[in-house]
Amino acid sequence: MHKVALVDDHTLLSQAIGNLVDGFEEFQTEGIFKNGQDLLTALKGEKINPEIILMDVNMPVLNGIETTKTLTTDYPTIKVLALSVEEEETTIIQMLKAGARGYLSKDIQKDVLWHALKTTLDTGFYHSPNVTQALLGNMTKKNNELDELKEREIEFIQLACTDMTYKEIADKMFLSPKTIDNYRDAVFAKLNIKNRVGLVLFAIKSGIYKV
Repeated sequence: MHKVALVDDHTLLSQAIGNLVDGFEEFQTEGIFKNGQDLLTALKGEKINPEIILMDVNMPVLNGIETTKTLTTDYPTIKVLALSVEEEETTIIQMLKAGARGYLSKDIQKDVLWHALKTTLDTGFYHSPNVTQALLGNMTKKNNELDELKEREIEFIQLACTDMTYKEIADKMFLSPKTIDNYRDAVFAKLNIKNRVGLVLFAIKSGIYKV
């Protein structure tokens, strides 16, 4: 069973979504929390160990964006899927930049929720139509950035858009992990990007990686 935690200050809605999750054969709701701080406290106390967190954006005490940033830094193996009523492109981009692996609407259908959870486990990301539209609508291609990239750096970026670890990417490219670290640092510096999610966003909007 793959464990899923929910973070949402709307109790009835979060319980309803939790019931949907528990109805899937492969998934189980591990905990429901009213805000990001309650979630982080539970994680720190090792009371829960979820693989995926369904995260609301607007919450009291600690909102979804700030919580996701902390999770990305302190608990990088946990995959966050945003779950919100907001459809603004800026909000979607903020959550993705914070480290969310996808963005879902709260009126999501049961089969779509299952597909999002399963796809996130299998590939590391879930790009719904609203995410794709936000990525393409919010960013424009920058030819000067692409011109700065070497062929092997572009190959590295494409592999970094998958669920492969940096060690697996090194094996795939027949390079040492240290060399891959150098590729990563060089690409981050050239593109002024701070993390892997930012790299994926750049790759999608520039056409290096197709959604």
